[in-house]
Amino acid sequence: MTAWADHGPLPAVVGRAVEHEQVTGLLGGPGPVTLTGPAGVGKSLLARAVLQEHPAAHPGSVVRIACWDGLTADELTGALRRTAGLLPAGTVEELARHCRAHRMIVLLDDCDPLLNACAALVRRLLRTEPALRIMATARRPLGLPGERTVALAPLPVALGEGIAGPAVELLAARTGPAAPEPLVAVCRALEGCPLAIELAARQLDRMTLAQLAARLDADGPLHFSGPSPTTRHTSLHAAHAAGYALCSPLDRRVWARLSVLPGDFDPWLAQCVCASSDVSAAAVGDALERLRTASVLVCVRDAEGAPGSGTALPPRYRLPRGARDFGRLRLREAGDEAGALRRFRQGCAALAAEAQITWQGTGQQLAVRLVEDEQHHLDAALTRPPLDAEDALDALDIAVSLWFQWAACGFRREGRAHLDRLLPLAQEDTALRARALWLAGYLAAQENAPAAAEPLLARAWQAAVMHADADGLARIAHAHAVLALHREDTTTAVACLEEAARHSSRDPWFGPGPAHSWALLALALAPLDASRARTAARRAWESRHADSDFWLHSTILYARALIERAHGDPAAALRACRKALVAKKLIGDPLFIVGARTMLAGLRRGVRTAAPVRPTGGEPRWWRRADPDPDDRPFFSRPRTGP
Repeated sequence: MTAWADHGPLPAVVGRAVEHEQVTGLLGGPGPVTLTGPAGVGKSLLARAVLQEHPAAHPGSVVRIACWDGLTADELTGALRRTAGLLPAGTVEELARHCRAHRMIVLLDDCDPLLNACAALVRRLLRTEPALRIMATARRPLGLPGERTVALAPLPVALGEGIAGPAVELLAARTGPAAPEPLVAVCRALEGCPLAIELAARQLDRMTLAQLAARLDADGPLHFSGPSPTTRHTSLHAAHAAGYALCSPLDRRVWARLSVLPGDFDPWLAQCVCASSDVSAAAVGDALERLRTASVLVCVRDAEGAPGSGTALPPRYRLPRGARDFGRLRLREAGDEAGALRRFRQGCAALAAEAQITWQGTGQQLAVRLVEDEQHHLDAALTRPPLDAEDALDALDIAVSLWFQWAACGFRREGRAHLDRLLPLAQEDTALRARALWLAGYLAAQENAPAAAEPLLARAWQAAVMHADADGLARIAHAHAVLALHREDTTTAVACLEEAARHSSRDPWFGPGPAHSWALLALALAPLDASRARTAARRAWESRHADSDFWLHSTILYARALIERAHGDPAAALRACRKALVAKKLIGDPLFIVGARTMLAGLRRGVRTAAPVRPTGGEPRWWRRADPDPDDRPFFSRPRTGP
């Protein structure tokens, strides 16, 4: 009888050639070799493939025990002796000498429930016979001196642009010929987990591949199951339940609460979600590391820089979908889901507020990066249905704090959609609602939608008067100037902008302040009065809140380009336009960038031909939206470009 008589023939091992070669090489050296990885990643399968193909392998040469098969710590040595052909009663030293004499390879499969006992047994075996070859599989290392660990990750879905990865190869081997798009969609939804792919492929006898892909694309738990030699591998739920049972009560609570986080996260956000009366904030960090060691969490970025240096980056973790689905069920069963969701949205409101302060303070690129890092969470916090009116206010607070993402970085339509959905849920007359009304009107004005903008700005004006909000009245004047510029009413635009620019802002963190009103005034005056336009541009820069305000800087440079173009210096206009484009690219806004590129092309032609460059009546303004961009997707639905 072989060591895997109860498992049937060895299935094809896909996508593990590198790990196979690595483990085979390690078996020839001293010390135990441990394969680690999350549930369902294929640790036991790879160990079997390596040992059955190992040069020293022959019938009876592999002594294997499965630690999850009801063994206790006291029975471990006896079970291994029995498998090696010895009587259960006897010493570990005798077992070690027997295995060494018969050139046997010891495999402790699925060590997790008996991890400490397995580590103690391996230590005693190697103390007697240091050259004995021992392999183990577990979700965490044994923690022994000289242990060589090979960590298995889920299979890659793609190896590059248009190149299918091993995960797709595995699914295709189970489905037969199929179109690549649904294969990739299924594997991406399953995050390359081999067990999940195998279980999903078994559903194809009752649904098509396209139906399977559509079902997996939905945000819900994976309930697929199928026959398996081991009970815990009959479903992803069973696989994670086995690991969950081995966690401490505190780690279980942290695991369950982390399930409300849809993307990767840092310890601070984990503390926001997990800390409560039964879990201290200080305990969450240690729990994260224990869950990572147990292959429940994936570390997507290690900590970078020295703590307290000002440039240090915390580690970031991710809870894979299968573990997240399992944790969400446990959270719901414990009656803790509403509390975790509320803490999640409050944490996201704090993140959005930090991004807003960073935008107006230490650096706009840092603010953009923060929003990119947390885009999955901010999207979920904005779109998940609020639990009650207080929760709806937290969601509205997030949308308002992210005003710069909508207004300055070019995602106006997405911002309007969030505000249109959330404003009806927050009917109480608060300062936050007044800001939300202004922001919705301002974004509509930027989109040249006066029918939507004017009623919103009128309601925002009433709220600003009621709250004695002079800053709000100045922002409303700025928004009306944008509407006037769209309808080519320069007189009204100039009057509104002069009113807004002369206001002394008491809240520099929210919305375009006086400096931006001066910059827009320079744009409005550029074709008409070069002297006044230059003065407005200079006042804009003198009124800046921070030197790193690229939004303001790009607008001022664009205004200078318009001034020089309109008044006879195309070379200076060309230089200013180039600088405006560089500054704006640092923070985004496709509409501005297209307008600047259009003017840049005209200026280049004028400089080459030495002809005077004058704006034509039919030339579109930079703030006007042309035909829709074919890739005009909301920011939060776009693929991330970095870790």
